[in-house]
Amino acid sequence: MITLTLLYMQAQSKGIIAAMGMVRACMPVPLPALPAAAHSTGAAEKKPSRGGLRVLVLGGTGRVGWSTATALSKLRPDLRILIGGRNREKGKSLASKLGKRSEFVQVDIHDPSMLEAALYGADLVVHAAGPFQREDKCTVLEAAISTKTPYIDVCDDADYSWRAKGFHEQAKASGVPAIITAGICPGVSNVMAAELVHAARREKASEPERLRFFYYIAGSGGVGPTTLASSFLLLGEDVIVYNKGKERKLKPYSGSLNIDFGKGVGKKDVYLLNLPEVKSTFKILSVPTVSARFGSDPFFWNWGMHTFATFLPTESLRDKNKVLKLVELVDPIVRTIDVIAGECVAMRISRLCSSRIHFNNY
Repeated sequence: MITLTLLYMQAQSKGIIAAMGMVRACMPVPLPALPAAAHSTGAAEKKPSRGGLRVLVLGGTGRVGWSTATALSKLRPDLRILIGGRNREKGKSLASKLGKRSEFVQVDIHDPSMLEAALYGADLVVHAAGPFQREDKCTVLEAAISTKTPYIDVCDDADYSWRAKGFHEQAKASGVPAIITAGICPGVSNVMAAELVHAARREKASEPERLRFFYYIAGSGGVGPTTLASSFLLLGEDVIVYNKGKERKLKPYSGSLNIDFGKGVGKKDVYLLNLPEVKSTFKILSVPTVSARFGSDPFFWNWGMHTFATFLPTESLRDKNKVLKLVELVDPIVRTIDVIAGECVAMRISRLCSSRIHFNNY
């Protein structure tokens, strides 16, 4: 048996860290000219950028989006950062903090015409306007393809991410780069998992038999109420895991394990949640047994999550409007406890390789 673990710890979560490296790599490179046939689809021609490359951050008035905009402005001071959101007063105030090369763009991602108008002239759109759970359309991705705008998002929902993958051929035909689930988890966690699997195959070790994702957050983890809403919405979903090549559906926030996250964090209880990296690891990396678990501090948050999953009606946990109202009540409490618990994010990705061992857990 061969086991290997990769650990990741960060004192404060600041949005789409994985995306920063991708933006660093691809932003200076101009997109290749599209063949004439590609322009005959009726999509609007891109307006040439003036005064530098323009990055539109949707959800820019939220905590993840604002952290992303701030990180991008520091990474590339030459970029023009467009803060996209619905709250004009808040948006203008935040844009002013980034300086003269930033501005606010009022946009509702559920209004196709407003969305396309906002994308027209942008060189990249970063979609951080969650929660992604219970969204039945990929409106931003569709608008990005229509306006030929490179796209990246921080989606953390299994259904949404696989729906987005369905636009692969359409995006390819339009010459539009599109990167989905490019946050910390999923995002950095996917890269860690791929490295573990590819390392085993490069070293000609036994084929990877099992991969487990473990996540831990202290307090809010440095993120905003949208991420809290995502966590509650996930409590209304069956958990998809894979065991020896077979898909299984389990109850959310069940199957607890006590996992060591290393120095500075220690051992923490984690629970099953339905996360997109499980399916992609099974489908793309061909690992037969995969699962993902999540836990938080203070420990009584886990009790609360388990109580919600057990006793609240599933229909209520699947109703985005009801969940957002619940978050309005809970979020101030979370912020208060952040002072005591701190803000920390840790990940552990564990790989098991064996050609002989038999196991029945996931």
